[in-house]
Amino acid sequence: MEQLTRLSDIEQTTGGHGQLVWAAQGQGGESLGPGVRAWRHGAALAVASPSQQQDRLMVDGDSADAVVLVRQVLEEVGASYRLLGEAELIDALVRQLPGLVPVHHFLWMETTSRCGVATPGVRWLETHEEKEATTLFDRFFPDSYAQPGRAGVRRWAGVVGTVDGNAGAEPMAVAADAWSAAGCGFMGGVVTHPGARGRGLALAVSAFVLDALVDRYGRAALMVLTGNAPAIATYERLGMAKRRFGAAHIPAR
Repeated sequence: MEQLTRLSDIEQTTGGHGQLVWAAQGQGGESLGPGVRAWRHGAALAVASPSQQQDRLMVDGDSADAVVLVRQVLEEVGASYRLLGEAELIDALVRQLPGLVPVHHFLWMETTSRCGVATPGVRWLETHEEKEATTLFDRFFPDSYAQPGRAGVRRWAGVVGTVDGNAGAEPMAVAADAWSAAGCGFMGGVVTHPGARGRGLALAVSAFVLDALVDRYGRAALMVLTGNAPAIATYERLGMAKRRFGAAHIPAR
């Protein structure tokens, strides 16, 4: 097992995909993010990213080599890390590594091009508006990893207006630049107030954030559950390519 210490070492082995570059959480230059470690064994690569929300171990490559690599990495970093990777690879790891249990499947979606969609009324929110957006998550998306005030969530874009006849203006739809890293920006926390749905606001705020991420990082990505058909259709309309991923973990005893 060879440890990798430079972002370029990871970029050279990703096959043009962004998930391992994103997992490295580099913030410029060759350095990996705080606490991030990466290893290679044969044709497999693993990047361990500690996080306040969920420690992640992103894996890629040949399944036989990945079995050897993941076993050794988990012995080193501990069982708190959740494995993420292409669905077929995660399924193979679950079959061959005792104690590893599948969690769910999801889509990794990414783009290296601007969306080409008009975004009227969308802007980066002021600090007080970001705090007001907390209500959207409390009421309509409490399970979102990206929420106002959480670590790694850098800024929020949104559309502000009146909803359901309320007198004051409030965020109607928002999306976040969250956990972006050198070589791969990341969008999360896309939510629209039910009273404002049907106006194309989710499409507009998503396009606004994705374009900003592509401009800055050269690539933008997100994760979405496979059952969220409306969201997937929105992201595909914005030109994002999708790949089926899986997650697995070792349950706490």
